[in-house]
Amino acid sequence: MTATVFTRHDDRLGAFALRPLDPHADAPLLHRWVTHPKAVFWMMQDADVDRVALEYTAIADHPHHDAFLGLHQGTPAFLVERYDPARVELTGLYDARPGDVGMHFLCAPTDHPLPGFTRAVITTVMEFLFTDPAARRVVVEPDVRNTAVHALNAAVGFRPVATVHKPEKDALLSICTRDQFLATRGVTR
Repeated sequence: MTATVFTRHDDRLGAFALRPLDPHADAPLLHRWVTHPKAVFWMMQDADVDRVALEYTAIADHPHHDAFLGLHQGTPAFLVERYDPARVELTGLYDARPGDVGMHFLCAPTDHPLPGFTRAVITTVMEFLFTDPAARRVVVEPDVRNTAVHALNAAVGFRPVATVHKPEKDALLSICTRDQFLATRGVTR
């Protein structure tokens, strides 16, 4: 088992952790997640396990993109991708700045949802991204139709900037600075 790279304790939901994703060993698990109907915005509904492994091998091999498996109480429960938005996903589509970091996250489907779980996951992801002192802003580009994630993003400090047109979707470009995130946590600097 790969060592964790980040841990966080949530007062209500307990331990959250991130470990590097193993593209081949984790592919069967990820396949169940990314092909689930609730993961429609992940755009891998028709993928087989081999394609999932190939996608995450390409991410692991990319110098500006990486992926992590998120654990809740030691059990795999979410997926995180971190990338340089000036070189991946948003190249030439927005005014990139030094210190920008992009992210995607996906919570595993469950028959027993925990109230506040998705908010705890995105909080964990944001805290992880901002552990890098060079990170100044987190940049996201969810599908404009994904209103649930827009509300969640706003709750942790993201502000919409523009709609950007990508080959696979129209995306709501949103940005969150370190201070905007900290303000949602009740912290001022």
